[in-house]
Amino acid sequence: MQQRTLGRDGVSVSAIGYGAMGLSHGYGPATDRTQAVALVRAAYERGVTFFDTAQIYGATNEEIVGEALEPFRRDVVIATKFGFDLEIAAAGGQQAMNSRPEYIRKVTEGSLRRLRVEAIDLYYQHRVDPSVPIEDVAGTIRDLIQEGKVKHFGLSEAGAQTIRRAHAVLPVTAVESEYSLWWREPETNGVLATCEELGIGFVPFSPLGKGFLTGKIDANTQFGSGDMRGSVFPRFSAENRKANQAVVDLLTRIADEKHGTPAQIALAWLLAQKPWIVPIPGTTKLQRLEENLGAVHVVLTADDLHAIDEAVSKITIHGDRYPANLAARVGR
Repeated sequence: MQQRTLGRDGVSVSAIGYGAMGLSHGYGPATDRTQAVALVRAAYERGVTFFDTAQIYGATNEEIVGEALEPFRRDVVIATKFGFDLEIAAAGGQQAMNSRPEYIRKVTEGSLRRLRVEAIDLYYQHRVDPSVPIEDVAGTIRDLIQEGKVKHFGLSEAGAQTIRRAHAVLPVTAVESEYSLWWREPETNGVLATCEELGIGFVPFSPLGKGFLTGKIDANTQFGSGDMRGSVFPRFSAENRKANQAVVDLLTRIADEKHGTPAQIALAWLLAQKPWIVPIPGTTKLQRLEENLGAVHVVLTADDLHAIDEAVSKITIHGDRYPANLAARVGR
């Protein structure tokens, strides 16, 4: 597995990481815990050293990652995220943001325990809390770093100006945001440019378009209970899936030429954008894990990348990424 570096403080990770969310959150029934632990360990055995979870994915998610990686603790980088009020979520209420300094301190103890670590390698603010100045958030993480409970600071879905303000207080190691061939806003909203200027790594989540870019989802796909794609994301309506098939058709054509798969082309395209970009695809299947990791062996030339960009520019993506209530949480 190839290695990449996040941030000027030099956090070395595998070129492709593993996003654990889907093991217990967002995409239907939770994976059997024993199988989930085995899958995370399988990722490590195949060279993955960068693992991503979050408090709001549920205690089980962090516990799975912690149990799976405990034997390899010195060899891996574990990222988790704070920023939501876990008590409100546990009571069945709407997800509410909470990045008050005292609350960050409180929930950090739970993550340390569930992850079975003495220090969180990379600690992201999951969403920017408009009621708490980002300087206060960065200052709190700076204190936690001084206390040995956190190693590096990250931001998720933050806007360029927020990134700059946070970085002025405490160097930001990585920014995590959605980025893929069908969601390229980080290229135009200043986030990627800011990361490059400040020496911040960039971690694309949903690098396979929540599974759509794999070619395994079409207009006829029926999503099960608990799968947010069937009930939350406008881009996944049957009508929009049918309209967006053009992107998958493009990836399929290139995959045939490169003797790969659409998923591998989508990930290889991300890897080719910048050497400090580290995508974190998630899966619950060993076969898909191995397929995703195979993307590091797909070589896209400058001509390939130009041809892809030209072809994608002629495709109109249908449907919003988020409904209005979730879009409002994304930093601008």
